[in-house]
Amino acid sequence: MQARLASETDLAGFREEARSLLAHQVPPDEVDWLTAHNADQFAEVIPADAKGSRHVPRAAMAIVPASFLRLCEIVVLHRDPDRFALLYRLLWRLVHEPGLRSDPIDADMLAAQQMGQAVRRDLHKMKAFLRFKPVGEEGDSDQPLQIGWFEPVHHILEAAAPWFVRRYATQRWAILTPERSVRWTPASERLEFGPGVADAVHVPHPDDAFLLAGYRGIFGGRNA
Repeated sequence: MQARLASETDLAGFREEARSLLAHQVPPDEVDWLTAHNADQFAEVIPADAKGSRHVPRAAMAIVPASFLRLCEIVVLHRDPDRFALLYRLLWRLVHEPGLRSDPIDADMLAAQQMGQAVRRDLHKMKAFLRFKPVGEEGDSDQPLQIGWFEPVHHILEAAAPWFVRRYATQRWAILTPERSVRWTPASERLEFGPGVADAVHVPHPDDAFLLAGYRGIFGGRNA
């Protein structure tokens, strides 16, 4: 059986699919988890209530520890293609094997916790080492555009972006990565996500021309 997710970090989709699979007693080894790899980030967003209700009982998810749900939030950001399979296997076992909650050395739980630690390290590195550079041409704007370049190991850009908003709320900035990109403008007070600069992997110190060309290729027009 295939479980399809909308993106590499589709936590809501994972929870919905997992709830349905649990309700129908589908064991983990019968599920193939598929993601829409490099999905168009500007695609129309369809409200959940427009997809049709599955009328799936929520009881199974309700008995899962809150700590596991928090673990899911961070593990889905990991790059391991088997992360969703691991999380569903753990969810299945938490429902069917109550003793798992008190087993500190369970192999599956340790693997998930290690994934979570790796994602947290990646988030810390991005916040600590990403540097913005003022990039643009004279007359582009009274407020210069700041562009940062980073190559995360995991799918962390969406999770990290709100932190940069809080830190640089009054500045116009964009972050480019090989997988996804994001920009923030104080006037609009919103984050806008776009595709990444996939052909520029391993560019530790990109120059201004590279940054500006990458930005305009993603977000279009001038740097307004």
